[in-house]
Amino acid sequence: MTSDIELLRAAADYAIEYAASIDARDAAPTPDAIEQLAALDGPLPDRPTDPGEAIALLADIGGPATMGSTGPDYYGFVNGATLPVALGASMLVNAWDQNAALPVMSPVAAKVHDVTRRWLTELLGLPSVSEVAFVTGATVANASCLAAARDALLLDVGWDAQRDGLFGAPAITVVIGDKAHSTLRKSLGLIGLGRERVTIMPADDQGRMRTDLLPDPDSLDGPVLVCAQAGEVNTGAFDRFETLADWVGQHGNAWLHVDGAFGLWALADPTRTELVDGLTRADSLATDAHKWLNVTYDCGIAFVTRPGALRRTFAAVAGYLPPDEGFEAMHHTPQSSQRARQIEVWAVLRTLGRSGVAELVQRACDCAVAIAEQLRSDGFEILNDVVLNQVLVRYRDPETTERLITEIQRDGRIWCGPTKWNGSTAMRISVSSWKTDLDNARHAAEVIIACADALA
Repeated sequence: MTSDIELLRAAADYAIEYAASIDARDAAPTPDAIEQLAALDGPLPDRPTDPGEAIALLADIGGPATMGSTGPDYYGFVNGATLPVALGASMLVNAWDQNAALPVMSPVAAKVHDVTRRWLTELLGLPSVSEVAFVTGATVANASCLAAARDALLLDVGWDAQRDGLFGAPAITVVIGDKAHSTLRKSLGLIGLGRERVTIMPADDQGRMRTDLLPDPDSLDGPVLVCAQAGEVNTGAFDRFETLADWVGQHGNAWLHVDGAFGLWALADPTRTELVDGLTRADSLATDAHKWLNVTYDCGIAFVTRPGALRRTFAAVAGYLPPDEGFEAMHHTPQSSQRARQIEVWAVLRTLGRSGVAELVQRACDCAVAIAEQLRSDGFEILNDVVLNQVLVRYRDPETTERLITEIQRDGRIWCGPTKWNGSTAMRISVSSWKTDLDNARHAAEVIIACADALA
């Protein structure tokens, strides 16, 4: 039987070998590699087996069947790769196996949370009093922020939602844009405000909310929750936050939330100030670190600029929980036990610094522009203004575009996927890997063009 330390060393060697070889591999696994996954199946063993065999089987069979999302040629979703320092920190976090729920459970997690919260608010220009909570991803970050918003808005009209629930509560008017992401609606459903019980504002040709069509704020009775977007998932477009923040301020009992799963990181890039004007005036914001910040999955971040709002919603009381000093994560997030996700974020921020994060954003945006320009010059239709890291492409017509996507995925050298834009199929190219540079961008465009030629 493999000893414990031998097992860990073997697993580390396999992981390092995978990380070292992924750039030379196609972005998609081969059909044969996917077929080989059958070797992981079979009856549950009756007795213990050698753990070294399990690790070897995962490495030998599982590794080749992974998507190459940690390499430079994966453009299918806004999936960040993994910076080496994030992977290294993740290995330490897994070895430490800390429960970051309370400072008494993990002093290092509590301290790193405090430091990372300060660094993030400084980097993004958010109010220094902002609460920051680490969760599984943008869906839970959105839900956490929206739950805090719900409770704060209702409390302002004399209703304690945590004590009395939502039965009989005053109605909250929820305003979203027509191109709001599906996870925002999912989050609204999770917190009891409903996926469809919303006021939908029309969007312009880039997916931005038509703020010129907002009703007179004085015409709306009761609390209002406005959900805006930083980085429309297809076009990368940003809502007009200054106008929205002014509108929310005029109403009085209103809350501005921003879904910024990847677009929020544009706040770190001083060349994107026009896009993010007014964004820091939001009451809450949600983002992913496992997207553009390139830490491992999973890591979402909820920001609430109203102190005390998260704790009011998520505080948990039990006789065995000691009073603590410092940030108590379990009282600010839906989960109690939780992984110390902030440690990877700390490691990346500590390594890149302010200018490094800005350069990370700029490089991805430059690559998106390069891909768009090369495709446009070859006759492809670019459907969006490429203002961030998203390129929305159509080749000839929706049907041919769908065939092209199938051919690109079959080819496997790069990977990008379909989307629906205004009811028709388009191809979405998302640049979010720290490894993708202009050479990779040119290669991606060449592969797309070659696959289009193959259709003929």
